[in-house]
Amino acid sequence: VQLVESGGGLVQPGGSLRLSCAASGFTFSSYGMSWYRQVPGKERELVAAIPSGGGSTNYADSIKGRFTISRDNAKNTVYLQMNSLKPEDTAVYYCKVVRFGRAYWGQGTQVTVSS
Repeated sequence: VQLVESGGGLVQPGGSLRLSCAASGFTFSSYGMSWYRQVPGKERELVAAIPSGGGSTNYADSIKGRFTISRDNAKNTVYLQMNSLKPEDTAVYYCKVVRFGRAYWGQGTQVTVSS
């Protein structure tokens, strides 16, 4: 299983970024995917989740209405569109899949929101 995140960077408050997570090594279309984020000294927190076929998604209250999770099963990729970014969104963002009770994580991509 391999998960590779990309799309992070430095953005001004109010700006947008689109994160991607390219998956390989498993049948992507059969698994729900999720995005988490972590800041130094804090636990990793769930940002958004999407089931295997798309459809009903879940979001953390702190990002509802600003972030959108989506997936393209033909490309084995899950996305996180982030709009109206705030300084408190600064974190390392990770994608995750759980297979047979084991969690797999990507290496993370840094998002910094600052003027």
